[in-house]
Amino acid sequence: MSTLQDLKSGLSRAWDGIAEGWRDFTARAGDALTRFNPVHRAGPQDDSRTRLAVAGSRWGVLAAEVQVDDEQVEIALECPGMNEDDFTIDVHDDVLVVRGEKHVEQERTQGRYHVMERAYGAFERALRLPVQVDEDGGKASYRRGVLRITLPRAAHLRTRRIPVKGT
Repeated sequence: MSTLQDLKSGLSRAWDGIAEGWRDFTARAGDALTRFNPVHRAGPQDDSRTRLAVAGSRWGVLAAEVQVDDEQVEIALECPGMNEDDFTIDVHDDVLVVRGEKHVEQERTQGRYHVMERAYGAFERALRLPVQVDEDGGKASYRRGVLRITLPRAAHLRTRRIPVKGT
């Protein structure tokens, strides 16, 4: 086998390994893998915050937990580094949509290198709700990097136990 064929075979195996790793990562991360899009505002785009957001990571993991009981659906979404007014929450049919914008914090660079692994910008995370909910009764709170959303189940789907009486 020639050196060129060896190189081609090695590159093919490396690419297959990368593709397999990506498939495994996306399967494990599920829908938590979220794209952050840098927000372009009117005005000078030359400030250091904009340059950091554009140059930084554009993907992040927003892990979520969904719990359902007889009365409500509770969602906990990890969104560190934000404020409560950075979120917009909507319910469309059976999908909860959380939108937000994570702002670049003031960073300090020393030396020749700057490593930025956190994602900044606008994002949208959609979570399919396992049951119908009454979106008018929904409540949300944000504390210590976790957005908690509580939605009451639709009245006609709530579980009610009916006692059986003897005659």
